[in-house]
Amino acid sequence: MDYYQIEELLDPEHLLIRDSIREFVKSDIKPVIDQYAQEHKEIPQLMKKLGAIGALGPFIPEEYGGSGLDQMAYGLIMQELEYGDSAIRSAASVQSSLVMFPIFTFGSEEQKRRFLPQLATGDLIGAFGLTEPNHGSDPGGMETKLIADGDGYRLSGAKMWITNAPICDIAVVWARDEEGKVRGVIVERAMEGFTTPETLHKWSLRASKTGELVFDQVFIPKENVLPLVNIMKGPLSCLNSARYGISWGAIGAAIDCYETALQYSKEREQFGKPIASFQLQQKKLAEMATEITKAQLLSWRLATLKEQNRATPAQISMAKRNNVQMALQVAREARQVLGAMGIVGDFPIMRHMMNLESVITYEGTHDVHLLITGQDITGINAF
Repeated sequence: MDYYQIEELLDPEHLLIRDSIREFVKSDIKPVIDQYAQEHKEIPQLMKKLGAIGALGPFIPEEYGGSGLDQMAYGLIMQELEYGDSAIRSAASVQSSLVMFPIFTFGSEEQKRRFLPQLATGDLIGAFGLTEPNHGSDPGGMETKLIADGDGYRLSGAKMWITNAPICDIAVVWARDEEGKVRGVIVERAMEGFTTPETLHKWSLRASKTGELVFDQVFIPKENVLPLVNIMKGPLSCLNSARYGISWGAIGAAIDCYETALQYSKEREQFGKPIASFQLQQKKLAEMATEITKAQLLSWRLATLKEQNRATPAQISMAKRNNVQMALQVAREARQVLGAMGIVGDFPIMRHMMNLESVITYEGTHDVHLLITGQDITGINAF
């Protein structure tokens, strides 16, 4: 799906990276994802497989285990992974933008060398703890506490709706210290008082492990505290990186739905001819192609700005909101093209649609991102 020849705007290296990830998705994800989503199970050894193809922390420098790629490459990787399933992109996005990014950006040299190489290979699985049971869209109200205790700190509180929580080896967690400052800490699985109950019975992101991070006076040694951040800008900068990746990922889900609907419409006959010959079906397909193309151009330009360190949080919000809404609408229209067949697991559309119902809410709801744009263009805070 490249109606505006956007490939011509990409370097040969970008195309090579995109195609290699696409081949992985077609060979390792597509044949099994519906089964695992139906069974509410994650794909075995997924993180190590993602590490092997360079999808974890691709923008992290090679000296710390990453691939040293640019932001365009990261976006294309996210697009191709979500072409497979939102759960696959989410796993890579959390590991890359919400765990590796803050350790690289705010961590000590010792923390970088200890954790980043193993996160890049998938030998360590990370989680990101910001959202709390009582604080989702308002992270500034966080109640998780970090209290000084001897040579370290005691961490108390809980985080909710956390991707990879039940299977994580480490978690980058944000809490307020005794001075009210926002601090990031690296919590390790073996630390006493740290538990990760799983969230079950989900209708969305069923191939992804979701859960809570619960801290009962967990002792955090000083060497596990990120030394270069003590304000809310820390976790929000991580979200900016992740939201950027989501803007690309949603395009992948939309393309899969569009391609499925297009092929089906050419093969399905009613009234003696393919349904693709009917005006209303062509209207649906033409609008899908148009909206996907607009989203591709939006993310391509955002990648260019981000690589130049010129992308603003508000611009990233716009792309995340627009592209996820676009993908969800494409999934709904594509489902209608397939009729009743659109709801069965033989086709990916209903799975994408259910996943996107989560993606449109997490890392900033659709409405919150609208208000971010509104504040940016009016100068008035409507929160």
